[in-house]
Amino acid sequence: MSQRPLTIRRWSRAEYGRLVDLGVIERDSTELIEGQLVVAEPQGAQHASAIGLVGAVINAALPAGWVVRMQAPIALDDESEPEPDIAVVAGAHRDYRTAQPKRAALVVEVAEMSLGFDRRLKAGLYARAGVPDYWIVNLIEHALEVYRDPQPNPAAPCGWHYRSKDRFVPPAVVPLVALPGVRIAVVHLLP
Repeated sequence: MSQRPLTIRRWSRAEYGRLVDLGVIERDSTELIEGQLVVAEPQGAQHASAIGLVGAVINAALPAGWVVRMQAPIALDDESEPEPDIAVVAGAHRDYRTAQPKRAALVVEVAEMSLGFDRRLKAGLYARAGVPDYWIVNLIEHALEVYRDPQPNPAAPCGWHYRSKDRFVPPAVVPLVALPGVRIAVVHLLP
């Protein structure tokens, strides 16, 4: 008896939205990444605290016309609607009453158990979407990883990668690519 290969069902953002609206899945515990439903890892106290800290620090540094969205969806393409820990988007919160933002100036993931996933798949996904600044607050190594200059790369996850990858520790200060007047001290991002 021969075995048939498994079939993986890919989901579109529209289908994912309907599943959430019908209550079949909870948005809080899943993300749509490359057409697949990814179950989010439970947050520990340090992770949750770091998200609040990073959001507050970045929000305090932003000029008018920019907002911080925390653990809220971004509609990157037809098959991906991740919920980054932090996203800086243009406009005001009311601008996103009826639709998720499609672009972000900065995306930040706070990483402990998800570090490998955030470095590879999420980095490829955000690079493909043209996010100019992708940061990982690495709680394991107490550092900020900064990914910039998205470029196509057929060998990378999602066919894209960031050409520039830097690691910063205190007392470094890092500017935002889209808002060069905004500079964030790494020490303020680490719990």
